[in-house]
Amino acid sequence: MQYSFGDEKFSGSLCLMDCSHNSSDKKTLKRWFFIDKRVGNLDPMDLKSNHVAPVLTDQPSINKSRLGIPSNQLSYSPPGASFSSSLYPTPRKKPIPGKLDDVRASGWLDAMKSSSPPRKMITKELNIEVASDDADVAYRCWMFKYPSALSSFKEIMNLAKGKRIALFLDYDGTLSPIIDEPDRAFMSDAMRSAVRTVAKYFSTAIISGRSRDKVFEFVGLTELYYAGSHGMDIIGPVRNSVSVGNHPNCIRSTDKEGREVNLFQPASEFLPMIDEVFRSLVEKTKEIEGAKVENNKFCVSVHYRKVDEKNWSTIAEYVDDILKDYPRLRLTHGRKVLEVRPVINWDKGKAVEFLLESLGLSNSEGVLPIYVGDDRTDEDAFKVLRKGNKGFGILVSSWPKESNAFYSLSDPSEVMEFLKTLVKWKQSEEYVKEE
Repeated sequence: MQYSFGDEKFSGSLCLMDCSHNSSDKKTLKRWFFIDKRVGNLDPMDLKSNHVAPVLTDQPSINKSRLGIPSNQLSYSPPGASFSSSLYPTPRKKPIPGKLDDVRASGWLDAMKSSSPPRKMITKELNIEVASDDADVAYRCWMFKYPSALSSFKEIMNLAKGKRIALFLDYDGTLSPIIDEPDRAFMSDAMRSAVRTVAKYFSTAIISGRSRDKVFEFVGLTELYYAGSHGMDIIGPVRNSVSVGNHPNCIRSTDKEGREVNLFQPASEFLPMIDEVFRSLVEKTKEIEGAKVENNKFCVSVHYRKVDEKNWSTIAEYVDDILKDYPRLRLTHGRKVLEVRPVINWDKGKAVEFLLESLGLSNSEGVLPIYVGDDRTDEDAFKVLRKGNKGFGILVSSWPKESNAFYSLSDPSEVMEFLKTLVKWKQSEEYVKEE
């Protein structure tokens, strides 16, 4: 097997871990670490007898960390440094597939093609080029930077000691699998049971790109809080704070159970515009086999997962042509989907902050927010939690990709296992208190 990094190549059953710099003497010290494949599932914290991570980075200051994250954990992905090009003494990187810069550079068709790339292509995001089809090696390397939330559960719970956990979950790809028919993305009964149980112990919210009503139909649990349309449609508990109850876009309403709630819709003025675009796109794409246009209330999703690739450019042209008449709307893309959204300063990260404030949990060192998601739009929430060590994100992915998350889970089945483990930990903690 052969690996390449920059202009140099390496052979053997080894995987590239990381390279870093020493800023104390203003000189770049490049170190390459390789771990033999034979380590298997060895915990990276056990690779050295002194439990120091085998990846060298500048040690960030954590004196005022609200989480108290251990330094050997921060060395995998220190806050504010995970995307720093200074860590890699390599030429300017190519645009990462799926990011806005990539769209500007290569056009929407290339962005559509890269929205669900094969695992072996994603390794380029980590500046690792694996000259073989052994994507498992690249994934194992990637997990040193984003360790499994299951195998790292003990460390996570050490961070949670004495804190109140607030849990935020994406839906598609996190609680349910990604499927060809978006209208049939049902969560399993076992997953529903796990979510229902975890909500008994922790404040839990689902933040989805779907419309709030639609995601509620899929989940069907009244114990949760829901934020649809990427956080632009939120139902939360009544709280008369300056930033919540008195917000001009926040109104008092009732939920499906008749309970009084705050309804927050920061993009309400865009509803007529979104509806016009939805109807136009339905008409435009009706002759394209496999195309699915979904009205998610404050955004419009154009699914092309079942469309022949030769017709992708036609879909991109249709969407682009329609948006020329709507300068206040913007186009983004996710996993085999184009999304039309309002141009406002609001995203899933803002939704997390709003819900924390609604729950009376914001700006508190006694709170640990955890966000679990798989989509590119979830990165906004990961960033908010990473900032100032407020909490952390868990990326759901079965292939390597850069993220602002601290931990990872491979698929919805691991998400369910994580939720169950979280409940067991809480139950055991309460049992100890009773003793």
